[in-house]
Amino acid sequence: MSKILLVEDEDLNRTLVKAVLARAQVDAVRRAEVVDATTLKSAREHLLGQDIDLILLDMNLPDGSGLSLARELVDRGEPRPAVVAVTASVLPRDRSAAVEAGCDGFLDKPYAAADLVAVVADHLPECREERAG
Repeated sequence: MSKILLVEDEDLNRTLVKAVLARAQVDAVRRAEVVDATTLKSAREHLLGQDIDLILLDMNLPDGSGLSLARELVDRGEPRPAVVAVTASVLPRDRSAAVEAGCDGFLDKPYAAADLVAVVADHLPECREERAG
């Protein structure tokens, strides 16, 4: 079973993401365990103690930019979870900054439920294995 770290400081957004994923038509997405963090500090703690497959990473958090966490993961140089930047900003420079920080994908807020499920399915190892098999 895959594990997703949802890094989002807004309660409503966390609730909606979890609800959408729990009702996904893609089995591996629906079965994935979702753990959440509301700050970068909390996200770092989750990453130390758990095997995470995918991070849905809000760009603007109370204790800094989500991109700093993405850069840290790349700088470690070890296998890391896929990182999808989630933001309300749709400016090209923000997408470029996410790519430069090491993000593997980008999801614009607001997004449709189908778009969230698709981006999660694209980045979960379990889904990639199903498509390859």
